[in-house]
This record gives sequence, C-alpha cells and structure tokens, in this order.
Amino acid sequence: QVQLVESGGGLVQAGGSLRLSCTASGRTFNNYDMGWFRQAPGKEREFVAAIGWSGSTTYVVDSVKGRFTISRDNGLNTVYLQMNSLKPEDTAVYYCAAHRVRSRWSASRVDEYDYWGQGTQVTVDS
Repeated sequence: QVQLVESGGGLVQAGGSLRLSCTASGRTFNNYDMGWFRQAPGKEREFVAAIGWSGSTTYVVDSVKGRFTISRDNGLNTVYLQMNSLKPEDTAVYYCAAHRVRSRWSASRVDEYDYWGQGTQVTVDS
C-alpha cells in the first residue's frame, strides 16, 4: 500500500510559478513510476507529466511542454512538478499517481496507475 500526499497548490497570477510536491509513504518509492494528472471542473482527468522509477525517462503533455518540468528525489520519496508561465487554463485540481513498475507502462493512461493522492488545487488568475 502506498499513500500519496500532494502539496504546493494555491492561487497564482498568470505568468507565475508554482512547484507541486507529492510525497509517498513506504520504503519502495523507486519501485514506482510516477505521474501527474489534472482535472478541471466539468472535464475528465487528463495527463500532465510522468517520470520513470529511476528518473531517466520523462513524459510531458504538449500543452505544458516547455513550461512544466517533472522530477523526483527517490531519497526523499518525492516527485515534483515545477510549473512556470502558468495560464488560466492550467487551473485544475492536480493529482499525483503511482504505477507499480511492470513490463509495460502507458504513462498517459489514468487506468495504468495503482495509487492516487487526494489532489491539490491550482488556480491561475488572469
């Protein structure tokens, strides 16, 4: 069982930055690939970024490429999402998720992930 706790959300002006953190319980963090998703009101949960267990592989959705960066610190059991040049359309609840390492991983698929955090609200004011 893995518990994920997100932090770092808040209200920011357009063009500003936030860094989200997600800390996992347990001592097997490097057995998990990690992802960030977001869900705006009335919309489906969508993929934002993902990082492999070692940190050597990352994926970022095109809409945030060049603005968002995902990273992880396995020693701290934490994955980060650095968000720069924020836009009002980035407003959503952001969730982190853990995928137990297996032979295949479709990083952008919601149903690939085994554990989810409770989410943190990000609001970008124009």
